[in-house]
Amino acid sequence: MADPRLACRECHYVNDPDSQSCDYCGSSSLTEDWAGYVIINHPEESDVADEMEVTEPGSYALKVR
Repeated sequence: MADPRLACRECHYVNDPDSQSCDYCGSSSLTEDWAGYVIINHPEESDVADEMEVTEPGSYALKVR
């Protein structure tokens, strides 16, 4: 089984399992405890990205604990 990816508690960006800090916002508050995700390719055209306050393409967790 692959290592679980880590979600940032601050911005919900889904990072690689070996990350020490978030690739998106730089926070070191990462967790394996998250559920669901959305892939946003064109944040400037996405209502979901607008609601989540996302400005960069990528994978984002929907619920982070």
